[in-house]
Amino acid sequence: MEARRRFFTLSSFDPLLVVALSLVIVHITTVNAEVPDVRRLQRELKAHRPLYDKGDGAARFNNDPDIKDIDIIATYSDVSGAVRISRVKMSHLSASWILENPADGDNGLPNSSQTLGDSFQAGMNLEENVEYPMGDHQSEEVGIFNRQKPPLSPVKLKRQMLRQKRRELRTAELIRQDNENDNIMQETAFEQSKRLEPRVTGKYSIWRRDFESPNTDSTLKLMRDQIILAKAYAHVAKSRNESSLYNSLMKHCKESQRAIGDANSDAELPSSALNQAQAMGHVLSIAKDQLYDCPTVQRKFRAMIQSTEGTVTALKRKSSFLIQLAAKIVPRPLHCLPLQLAADYYLQGHHKKEEQINEKFEDPSLYHYAIFSDNVLATSVVVNSTVAHAKEPEKHVFHIVTDKLNVVPMKMWFLVNAPPKATIQIENIDSFKWLNSSYCSVLRQLESARLKEYYFKANHPSSLSAGSDNLKYRNPKYLSMLNHLRFYLPEVYPKLEKILFLDDDIVVQKDLTPLWSVDLHGMVNGAVETCKESFHRFDKYLNFSNPLISENFSPNACGWAFGMNMFDLKEWRKRNITGIYHYWQDANEDRTLWKLGTLPPGLITFYNLTYPLDRSWHVLGLGYDPALNLTQIDNGAVVHYNGNNKPWLDLAVSKYKPYWSKYVMYDNYYLKNCNFRE
Repeated sequence: MEARRRFFTLSSFDPLLVVALSLVIVHITTVNAEVPDVRRLQRELKAHRPLYDKGDGAARFNNDPDIKDIDIIATYSDVSGAVRISRVKMSHLSASWILENPADGDNGLPNSSQTLGDSFQAGMNLEENVEYPMGDHQSEEVGIFNRQKPPLSPVKLKRQMLRQKRRELRTAELIRQDNENDNIMQETAFEQSKRLEPRVTGKYSIWRRDFESPNTDSTLKLMRDQIILAKAYAHVAKSRNESSLYNSLMKHCKESQRAIGDANSDAELPSSALNQAQAMGHVLSIAKDQLYDCPTVQRKFRAMIQSTEGTVTALKRKSSFLIQLAAKIVPRPLHCLPLQLAADYYLQGHHKKEEQINEKFEDPSLYHYAIFSDNVLATSVVVNSTVAHAKEPEKHVFHIVTDKLNVVPMKMWFLVNAPPKATIQIENIDSFKWLNSSYCSVLRQLESARLKEYYFKANHPSSLSAGSDNLKYRNPKYLSMLNHLRFYLPEVYPKLEKILFLDDDIVVQKDLTPLWSVDLHGMVNGAVETCKESFHRFDKYLNFSNPLISENFSPNACGWAFGMNMFDLKEWRKRNITGIYHYWQDANEDRTLWKLGTLPPGLITFYNLTYPLDRSWHVLGLGYDPALNLTQIDNGAVVHYNGNNKPWLDLAVSKYKPYWSKYVMYDNYYLKNCNFRE
């Protein structure tokens, strides 16, 4: 039987060849089965019965004992996609299976193998998926059978799906990495932009009127963007030896830059600017078609960003220097005014007259103000605005202390322009004999060689390379005792119980007499707090890396502002506030606790001794912040131009200047002579 099974011939066993060479493709769901047992395979084969009755049934051949023992090789793939092979006897096939002669053709009807293959979207071909060693006769028998190849086998389909999945995962990973890199670059750019601290001034301010309409400079912005893009493409063109395109791009860059000039809005552009923008757009379109390569352009833009950041850093340093310089240089009109006043004071013989002592100067029942300033015009605005809103101006007494250079001009101004009913006292700080280096810590420190070297040595860094901080704290105002006299109020006014301290860069907009009725609850200082979330807290002003600071103060303690402060002088004397100030000022002789200035020692001296006033009493920021709420300013009792942009300078924020200038008497004889203009 074995011999017969192996050496069938085509002529004598035509039906048998049909059976032997008709390969049944079976798909089963057994996982990890090496060789399924016959009964289980038989059940699976029965489950896939053909849909068409064509050819001879398997039952016809099962009656022949020689045929029913013929082995049929069955191949299938499990759910994991692995190809499995099994053998089944002819006798194990059910009667419903149809055995066909391939020579008869299929007449357009699917055979059993095709039906099975189509039911699973793909077929399995024995000669494609299994390599068996065969004899010449077997090879000849298999060659007779040329079934139609199915579209795609399950194994190939599985492999294709896995490859596609790997591609998708890799693509997603690359996109994620690229997004992470972009996010890191954006965060770095944001951090760098935060440290720029741009100064907004004049017509170059983002708050200028041009920006009230979003389309007033759309063409200007377009042309500037085109120039940046053209420079990037020009770099790529040069690296690829595209000389003609490079020359064209650079030519249009220069023409666009000439067209823009110093323009800050579309209205300032020449009439040919739009045509130039269109021509540039045409050249950029050509460059994009020829040169666009995302990685190359990206690298160029990053290089341009780094170069621009370096330029911005240098310009920032230069800007800080120039702003500090402009803020501290006395304008010509302000320099002229005290000279004119001093000359007339002596020409008119006022120096020969004895000064009368007014009993109101020491009357504690009146409303007393302390103003320490060397600026005649600024002091006059403070006094005029306060008196203008006072309900009982005759009860208001202004104590003005200035230096020896400005005491005469100050006296002359208020002799000629005395506020109605209010009382003015003007004193020279040099007349306070008790204020000497043996008593005052600041004066004693100014006599030290180390502090003199810090301020006055010529080779000490004070240029652009030193940065804005070093230049800022070399400001002469930090050497002036007028700035530190606020810590000696009980000594300056020994008969008074309460006094309202005012800076010379404020404007009063309401009656301030209710401040004398505010209960400070045993505190010494009544002030408006300036902290918001993490801003303006003690760690901004003090060096908490020093244990002397970290052990005595909280870094999250809320800061407050000098400029309008109600001081209880009785409580001041009781708590020896001046002694506390001296202790900390002596401890900071080497400037390791805080930098120079009066606010840090003020925060320390009045720590836990400051009563917070309502914010409407004191609105700050008009000297540096162009984005303040105008309603808040209008409702404030006192507005403060703290910062470099003082209202009497050209640096002033234009929309805030009217709050100050309306109290300046521009028709005054002296102001006209010194060319003061609104």
